[in-house]
Amino acid sequence: MSKKATEFQRKAMSWMYRGKEIFKPLNTGWIDENVACVREWVANIFFYRKGDTTVMVDAGYNYDRLAEKMSWLGIDPKSIHHILITHQDTDHVGAVEADSPGLFRNAKLYIGEIENRYLTGEVRRKVIYHLYKLPQVTINNEKVLLHDGEVIDIDGIRIECFLVPGHTWGHMVYLVDGKYLFTGDTIWFGADGGYSFISALAEDNKLAVKSLALLEKKLKKRGLHPLFITGHTGWTDNMEFAFAHRNELSSPFKKKVHDPSAPYDAYDESDDTEENAKSGFLKGVGR
Repeated sequence: MSKKATEFQRKAMSWMYRGKEIFKPLNTGWIDENVACVREWVANIFFYRKGDTTVMVDAGYNYDRLAEKMSWLGIDPKSIHHILITHQDTDHVGAVEADSPGLFRNAKLYIGEIENRYLTGEVRRKVIYHLYKLPQVTINNEKVLLHDGEVIDIDGIRIECFLVPGHTWGHMVYLVDGKYLFTGDTIWFGADGGYSFISALAEDNKLAVKSLALLEKKLKKRGLHPLFITGHTGWTDNMEFAFAHRNELSSPFKKKVHDPSAPYDAYDESDDTEENAKSGFLKGVGR
């Protein structure tokens, strides 16, 4: 499933979104001394390093250059024993699906209990305004099921789970050590700030907008000002920028959230090189 879906997205979405000024993934590299990312065409996966432990956040596509790009960062796939999953779409779980090369076969996955219902077949993922039902995803790794507000500890790394449904029914975002918020597909950054994620791909757009507003409220109530690290549009440490358009939906076809600095074709990875990955920290947006 994951290899077929990956190839379909690479070909079809490259054509569909070319020139839409919307996808703006980070190139492979380090955001700071703790967080690194790998670029897989339009998507990013992340790694949080603390001491001798590296936790992976999302597992990307079934992508044949993943081990190569991880080596640019000095990260061995065999060192990954824990993977946080925000949601089960192919561009976030491809490397752990049953038909993947198995780089992380022995890693433990952490996924929301509600999101796991897609994996058990209790519910089916629907996209393109519910017109298209995706095949069921199969993952054989050991799983830990998470709940909203739960706090877990992995080798001294504190991870707080926030349920932010809308894009999928059980989408989780993760606050790591109180400083880094991995938002998956809940926020989409345009040139003028953050929006709710792409409307055509949501299970429930009204719920997505409501969930985003609730997330902002929770963070502000507790005085938290994390780095917002998204799955497709980079990162920011500016909360006002991150939630600037929280009540609006993004749409590449209506030029909503567009960014003139986005690549013409984000599936072209010619500028994602080992040399660039080692040339300094990756810049944020909205600063």
